[in-house]
Amino acid sequence: MSQFWSLISRELRLSVRHGADSLGALLFFLLAATLFPLALGPEPDLLARLAPGVIWVCALLAALLPLDRLLGADYEDGSLDQLLLCGLPPAAIALGKAIAHWLVTGLPLLVAAAPLAVMLNAPTDAMEPLLLGLIAGTMVLSLVGTMAAAIVLGARRGGVLLPILVLPLAVPVLVFGAGAADAAASGLEARPHLLLAYAVLALALPLCPLAAGAALRAAAD
Repeated sequence: MSQFWSLISRELRLSVRHGADSLGALLFFLLAATLFPLALGPEPDLLARLAPGVIWVCALLAALLPLDRLLGADYEDGSLDQLLLCGLPPAAIALGKAIAHWLVTGLPLLVAAAPLAVMLNAPTDAMEPLLLGLIAGTMVLSLVGTMAAAIVLGARRGGVLLPILVLPLAVPVLVFGAGAADAAASGLEARPHLLLAYAVLALALPLCPLAAGAALRAAAD
């Protein structure tokens, strides 16, 4: 177990050393969401109706940005071979990578989502379901993104393939998470949508690391 936490600590230290990736994802999220009021106009009702979907789509796209280096850097400098020899199962290595990705990318996006929602005039009733849905959504994105990064590891134009793999798999949690905020804003019950979003997370939590671990083993061979 100590090896697993050491892996996460290593990933966090590397993320701090290469902080431009995480900062770039956060800035992209903020700038992309800020462009919508400029394009749609300052109509409060329109912005309030679109706010949950805007925040979800921008968070999804921003979370894709650091994925190219998540495993690619270790693969290129030989660190991946050392990680696979450290005694941890490949699935545990993939899970540690996903947790580190969420901590340095998903968590800052989650923190920035609240002020963005206020800026976009999101209804007060929708704030809590929006943030609860984003917790599940950003975690799913980290898990699915790690799996996709492992699958395209070593492939030519892997950075182009990553969004093609991640975006379709992220659609269910996007629909359920944004639907929870929309339901709350309309005076409906958001709980069913949130339960479905967390059901997707419960499904991704064991499956994505296993698939990513198999892909890591194949890439190392």
